[in-house]
Amino acid sequence: MTRIVLIDDHTLVRAGLRAVIEGVEGVQVVAEAGDALAGLALVREHRPDVLITDVTLKGMSGLELAEQVRRELPSVRVVMLSMFSSEEYVLRALRIGASAYLVKDAAPSEIRIALDAARRGETYLSPGASQRLIARATGKPADAGPLAALTDRQREVLRLIAEGVHTKEIAYRLNLSPKTVEAHRAQLMERLGIHDVPGLVRLAIRTGLVSERE
Repeated sequence: MTRIVLIDDHTLVRAGLRAVIEGVEGVQVVAEAGDALAGLALVREHRPDVLITDVTLKGMSGLELAEQVRRELPSVRVVMLSMFSSEEYVLRALRIGASAYLVKDAAPSEIRIALDAARRGETYLSPGASQRLIARATGKPADAGPLAALTDRQREVLRLIAEGVHTKEIAYRLNLSPKTVEAHRAQLMERLGIHDVPGLVRLAIRTGLVSERE
């Protein structure tokens, strides 16, 4: 039985992931958490075979968490989850020693593929993530879109704004000052040609960065 600790700061997302993961034969989620520090404590307690963690977490990032886990418990395989497939994030995850990098719009079947790769000591990247690395290596441009002009940090800020998170909470989650968050929001509006928050929300939904709220 492959034992897993699951970390994601969205309760509903975590529940959905758990359902998909436990649908894989021979896999069990032994613990889950909504932030990095609680997740680290659970990994230390349960010493799972695999840690599945979101990149964007409270307290410290999922990448920082993965690095800490790999340093303390190198036998634990790490599968990273993210809304973003930028080569910066993917390369850092690979350098840390992550076994897989999944983009959150991936098909549920990719969870099985990623876990199989992790258990075999191999590496798996979502097609979106691998395409960006290939584009970087070959010098060919990756597929462009409305969010292509944004940095990864700006995408994170946009996602949180679209989810209705207030400036102070965004600052806390991303370890930024409120003024820096406000500056990112202003830059987002300028780069995207959108001049109000509802417009940012509509764009985030249209591009699949967030799901439409009920």
